[in-house]
Order: sequence, then structure tokens, then C-alpha cells
Amino acid sequence: MKGVGTGIQHIHLTDLRKDLIPLPPFEEQTEIVRRVEILLAYADRLEARLQSAQTAAERLTPALLAKAFRGELVPQDPNDEPATELLRRLREAAPSQKKTRVLKARG
Repeated sequence: MKGVGTGIQHIHLTDLRKDLIPLPPFEEQTEIVRRVEILLAYADRLEARLQSAQTAAERLTPALLAKAFRGELVPQDPNDEPATELLRRLREAAPSQKKTRVLKARG
């Protein structure tokens, strides 16, 4: 076999014409086509569901962040101190903490 004309090296079109290629019976071919079409339709439905889920996730992320910043993700405890009080305490504590620097030895 030589490599001209079929796109597969070392197989010539005349060689393909003289050799018989076995095929399944027509009924089996029909069943194969039917099953492939079912699987392709299923793949199309899965792809559509994936696209829908991705779109929903893209819309959900900003909404979730907005709820988080408004404090709507978990039930609020009225006994918790306000955020302004917590921020005030953090600001007061910051200057009292000494900043330490680690000096590297030169050598």
C-alpha cells in the first residue's frame, strides 16, 4: 500500500476499493445511529443545563456579596455590638501595638 489520496499514510484509494470492509447488518447500523442520536441529544441538554447554571452563578455572586455586606446572610443577634463600635476599638488598639522590624544580618 502506498500513501496517496486518502489522508492516511500508506493506504492508497485503490487498495481500499479492492479490500472488503465488513459492515454490521443494516438493522444494527440503524440501532447504532438511533443510540448515537439519543446520546447527542442528551449531550445537548447537558450543555444547555451547564450554560444555564453558569449564567445563574454569574448573577448569584454579586447578589450574595450584596447580602453579605448588608448583613443578611445569617440571622442577626441584637446583643452583638455594632460594627462602628468594633471599628472604634480596633482603631484605639492599633497605635498601642508596637511595630517590630526584623533586621537581616549583612554578611
